[in-house]
Parts: sequence; structure tokens; C-alpha cells
Amino acid sequence: MSTSHNNIDLSLEIWRQKNSRTLGDFETYQLQSISTDMSFLEMLDVLNEKLTREGKEPVAFDHDCREGICGTCGAVVNGIAHGPEPETTLCQLHMRHFDSGDTIVIEPFRSRAFPVQKDLIVDRGALDRVIQAGGYVSVNTGGTPDGNAIPIPSPTAELAMDAASCIGCGACVASCPNGSAMLFTGAKISQFSLLPQGQPERKERALAMVKAMDKEGFGNCTNERECEAVCPKGISIRNIARMNREFVKASFF
Repeated sequence: MSTSHNNIDLSLEIWRQKNSRTLGDFETYQLQSISTDMSFLEMLDVLNEKLTREGKEPVAFDHDCREGICGTCGAVVNGIAHGPEPETTLCQLHMRHFDSGDTIVIEPFRSRAFPVQKDLIVDRGALDRVIQAGGYVSVNTGGTPDGNAIPIPSPTAELAMDAASCIGCGACVASCPNGSAMLFTGAKISQFSLLPQGQPERKERALAMVKAMDKEGFGNCTNERECEAVCPKGISIRNIARMNREFVKASFF
């Protein structure tokens, strides 16, 4: 995409919906002279300032740290969760990746497990409940343990850290044709199953988190790999395979 313009004009097709009980639809907005140095969320801020001045209701969207860390923001941009740039959260997507005259279609993450609360905001509490089912370790309180007390091979530690980098944004669910949360759940199970600290509750964790995932109404993985393609942290689908192995072992042994 072109990066030669300092300012661009855009046509925005944005999903507007009052709440989960009402029907929604796209509304069209025009913006002029948007700086290509702006982030995508800053562009939405400009739109909302314009709507407020016109006496219209601003577009509701999720945001918090705006540093690509918290996983709070998220929307589907031109059919891609978080937009067209790989391994990029919506708040870190910049307008230099769009051309003047572009039409940008913006809608919320779509999943039965993510009911729309308002406009671009969805309820991702289902992911929290999967975590609550087993995404933790039980430890005795006391002094801080020595970081080198339990030797861990560097490759294993790297795999665990890669899995732990998941920010729970839900893009994997929104991009999957089955609405599967297996990449998210696989990452959360993997980060503990690879480390000594996660061994005492290893079996219970796999069983409880998979059960919670199914209870929330998420679909199953059919290896489309859309989840991996849109993940802003580059989480590998190998974590899904590891989750399946953990579940089978916990079920039969």
C-alpha cells in the first residue's frame, strides 16, 4: 500500500448496534485530511470528535493501553481481525498502510461466544472463564524463590514464553470459520505444561480448560490456520497440537 501521502481522505463503513438484543447495520462516514502518522484508534478518535460536534452518538470501541500489550482493542478491518498488517494489534496499526480514497469496512469480532455489547465492543468474558477454569498454578506463599533453583532447558523456556505472550485479544476466535478458541486455550495450557511449576495440576488443567472452552460454545479446530495468521503475537498452532496431547493424556492416564 502507498505511504507517499501525509494526509488521506477516507470513507468508513462502520457497524453500529445498540446492544446484543437489537439488530445492527453499517453506517457510512467521511473523513478528510487524516494524518498517515495516526494509529487506527486515533483515526477513530477523530471520527468520534466529529460526530460529537455534530450532535451524533460516537462509535463505541474497546481500547486501553494502546501499546499492543493488553489485548483490549480489537475489530475486523476489511475482513481481517486487527487489520491487514501481520502480528499487529489494532491500536498499533497505522494509517500509512491505507491510501487516500480507500473505503475501510470496520466491524466487531464475530463469534457466538462474543455477543456484541455496542457497536465494535464485544463481550469476551468467555475467554476469562476459560482461564478461571485452570489457567493458573497453585503455590505456597513465602519468600521469592531463586530463579535458578529449577534448571529449565533454554528451548523449553522459549516455547513456554512464546505461548505466554498470548494477550487474549480474541482475534483467533473471530478469524476462525468455526469460532474456535483452541489457539488461545492451547497457548494457556502450553505455557504451564512446559514448565516444572505447572506439573502438579497438569492433568486437571487440561481437562478443566477444554471443558470450559466447550461449555462456552466455541467451535472446534479444522486446521484452517486463520487463527495463526491474524494472531498479533504470532502464536503457533503447534500449541493446539500440544493441548490435544495434554487432553488425551489426562483423559486416559
